[in-house]
Order: sequence, then structure tokens, then C-alpha cells
Amino acid sequence: MKEILKLEEAMMFTLSVYLFVQTDFAWWWFPALILAPDVSMLGYLVNPRIGAFMYNLFHHKALAIVILLAGWYFVLPSLVLSGIILFGHSSLDRVFGYGLKYSDNFQHTHLGKVGKS
Repeated sequence: MKEILKLEEAMMFTLSVYLFVQTDFAWWWFPALILAPDVSMLGYLVNPRIGAFMYNLFHHKALAIVILLAGWYFVLPSLVLSGIILFGHSSLDRVFGYGLKYSDNFQHTHLGKVGKS
């Protein structure tokens, strides 16, 4: 089952690449920004609860979709780009096993434990 979920996430990442190609941004914006949502991990410098909240906020696909749709509705290309990047990044993270975080520690995710036991 885990492999099917990874395949599904990989296809969602592919969708984000396709959506990006439909924009007028230069190709290099996608690889330049794809890791930008990980800046949210800085919340872990405060404590695990704040870290998990910030991480989950920037890695929630529903928020990414809302931002993308708002960008399309209000014709704001930078908002469209932000939504695509958030969506693609979240999907790619899940391909590698990084899920939404619980507030006890970074390794505890909705997909299970990350890293070595």
C-alpha cells in the first residue's frame, strides 16, 4: 500500500510541474523555489509545537490549492506560482516519507516515523 501512496504523490508532483509549465515564469523558478517551503522548519528553533504548526501550515495541500485558486481568480501570477510550489513541494516530501508533523518531535509524522529508529 505504501508504494501506491508514493506513486500517487509522485503523480501529484508531476501535476505541479505540468501546472508550472502552463505559467509564464522562466523554467528556473521551479527548481529555485521548490525547497522554499522548508523554511517553515525554522519554527523548530522555538519548540516542537511551534515547529510542527509552521511545518504543517506550509505543507498542507488544501492551503496550497486555496492559494493557487485565489491566484487564478484574482489573476495574480505570483500567487499561482506560490500555490503550485507549495503543492509540488508537499507532494515531493510525501514521496520521500515526510508527512505532516505531530507536535512531539520532527520524526513523528502522519506517515509514520522518519529516519532511523
